[in-house]
Amino acid sequence: MQTTVNIIGGGLAGSEAAYQLAKRNIKVNLFEAKTIKKNEAQSMDCLAELVCSNSLRSNDIHNAAGLMKEELRRLDSLLIRVAEKYQVPAGSALAVDREGFSQEITRILKENELINIIEKEVTDIPDGFTIIASGPLTLNPLSEKIKDFIGSDMLYFFDAIAPIVEFDSIDMTKAYFKSRYDKGSADYINCPMTKEEYDQWYNEVIKAKAAPLKDFELKVFEGCMPFEEMAKRGYQTLLYGPMKPVGLGKAGEKKPFAVVQLRQDNLRKTMFNIVGFQTHLTFSEQDRIIRLIPGLEKANILRYGIMHRNTFINAPNTINAFYQAKKRSELFFAGQLSGVEGYVESIASGLVAGINMSRLVRGLDLVGFPVGTAIGSQAHYIANCPVEDFQPMNTNFGIFPELGFSHHKTQRKELYVKRALEEVDKFIAGGNID
Repeated sequence: MQTTVNIIGGGLAGSEAAYQLAKRNIKVNLFEAKTIKKNEAQSMDCLAELVCSNSLRSNDIHNAAGLMKEELRRLDSLLIRVAEKYQVPAGSALAVDREGFSQEITRILKENELINIIEKEVTDIPDGFTIIASGPLTLNPLSEKIKDFIGSDMLYFFDAIAPIVEFDSIDMTKAYFKSRYDKGSADYINCPMTKEEYDQWYNEVIKAKAAPLKDFELKVFEGCMPFEEMAKRGYQTLLYGPMKPVGLGKAGEKKPFAVVQLRQDNLRKTMFNIVGFQTHLTFSEQDRIIRLIPGLEKANILRYGIMHRNTFINAPNTINAFYQAKKRSELFFAGQLSGVEGYVESIASGLVAGINMSRLVRGLDLVGFPVGTAIGSQAHYIANCPVEDFQPMNTNFGIFPELGFSHHKTQRKELYVKRALEEVDKFIAGGNID
C-alpha cells in the first residue's frame, strides 16, 4: 500500500510541499479549512493566498530575497514559476496578480492525481507522515494541540495588512507614475505632499483611532510595522521609510516633501495597494486618513487594512534544519508557523520540508541544504538561533556564514551570490533532490 503524507494547510508552504512530494510520486492528503472556516485575514477560497501584500520582494540576486528566488527556480519551485507567470509591474520586485496566482496554484494541485485536497478543519495532529503548514493564523483547536506537543506556549507577533484602492478612483492630475530616480519602468503611482500637507496629515494620523486588540501585549514584527505606529515613533520616521521622497520628484517641479506610493495589485491594473501602509486603524479612520492624501481624496477602498496575530513555534526548541520535529521524526513544520518570515521564505521552507519528507518516506537520508545558500542559511538560523533570542526573520546576508577569506566590503554581496549559486548547483548535481 502506497504511503500517504498529510499536509495541514494549503498556503504557500503547504502548496509547495504538496507539489514537491507529488513530483516524487508520493500521495498527499492536503487539508485546507478556509472554504468552511476562514481566519480573520483570508478572503479567497483558493490555495496559496497572498494575504498581506502582492509582492514577493526583490528579484535582484544581489538581494538575499532575490537570491532565494533564484535558488528556488533552480530547485523547480512551483510557486515561484507561477508567480512569474502572473507577474505585474513593480520595478525590481516580483509582484503578482493575487487572484490569478492563487487560482493557478489551485488548478495545478487539483489536477494532480496524487494530491487529494480535503476541505476540512483539522483539530488534532494526525498520526503518520505529516507536515503542519497551517500558517500564522492556525485555528484554535489545532493551535492548542501544537502547544501541547511542543510543551510550551507558542510565540507570536502582530502583523498588519495594507489597504487596496481602485485605480479609477485615483486623481491622476495630482498623482503620477514614476520610478525612483527614473530607474527601470515607471511602475509605481506617486502621490506627492508638500510640507504643509504632510504636517496636516501627520497630525491626523497620530491621533487616529486604532481598532481594539484582544491580546494583552502588542508585539509587532518590524518588517510589518503599521504606518500609524511608525508615525508615533517620530515626525521623520515615515519620511525615511515608506514615504521617502528622494528620487520621486517631477522634472521642473518643486521636490515633494513626502510621497505615498501605490503598487499594481492585479494584471488588469484595476487595483493598487498603498505601499508600506499596513495598518490597524478602524475602517472609518482609514477612510478619513487615506482621503487626506493628495490624489486619493475620492479613493474607492476595495480592501481595508487589518491587523492580526501571527503565531509561530520556538523553532530552535522544536525543529531541526530539515524542518523536522525533534520529538517525532515523521512530523515536519513549514511556513510562517515554523518560524520563517515572508512569502518567499515560506515557499522555501515548504520546498525543504517536502523534499526531506519524500526522502524519509522512501527510506533515504535527509538532506541539509548548503548553509552558504539563502535557503540553507534560513534553515540553519531557525534551527540554531539561541532559544531566548529567537524571532522570525526575513532572509538576509547577515545570517549567511562568513566567506572565510580576505575581500573588499564592496565585493561581499557578489561573493555571497557566487558561492550560493555554486553550492546550490553542486547540491542539485549530487542527486540530493531526486
